[in-house]
Parts: sequence; C-alpha cells; structure tokens
Amino acid sequence: MKRLLFICSQNKLRSPTGEAVFSDYPGVKTDSAGLNHDAEVPLSEEQLEWADVVLVMETTHRKRLNDRFGQALRGKQVVVLNIPDRYEFMDPDLVELLKARCAPYLPG
Repeated sequence: MKRLLFICSQNKLRSPTGEAVFSDYPGVKTDSAGLNHDAEVPLSEEQLEWADVVLVMETTHRKRLNDRFGQALRGKQVVVLNIPDRYEFMDPDLVELLKARCAPYLPG
C-alpha cells in the first residue's frame, strides 16, 4: 500500500481534490493537509511520518515544508506538482492535471 500525502496552503481546493481523486485507487491510501496555520487540516508531523510520497502543489510549498518540517522529511520523497492556485475543488481540469502529474508515483 502506497501512502500519498497531498499538501497545499489552505487544504480547501487542490490538496483535498488530490486526496479524493486517488482515495479509491488500488494500492493507494491518501491524506491531505495545508501549510497555513488556519488551514482546514493543518499539516502535522504525524502525517509526514505516515506518508510514503509527499505531493506539494507549488515550489513555495516545498520551501515552506522544508523550513518548518525539515527533520520530518528525512528519507521522504517530496514531489512538486506545479499546479497553480486557480482551480475549484474537484474542477475537471484540476482532476486531469492531478492524474497526469501523479501517475509516475502510483503503484503498478
């Protein structure tokens, strides 16, 4: 079972969409969080420990993640998906982008 953690700023649009899109994918477990302190689900070290692959939406998210949780990221694969903050939750274009950019990190 591969555990994917999707991260954006607020955990309202992009990362929850990633979590939802892959929640029923065979061999995958998903979770999502936000880097902002007022995110719907603020990121925790426990989530990072749980994850096999950490998928952030933007380069700025990766920097903030490294700054705040550097120790917890040791040995973790962190991937920048390069998905800008211009989509609504479950936007069909966002879903297609996520499917295309996450494909290399999905099992088999």
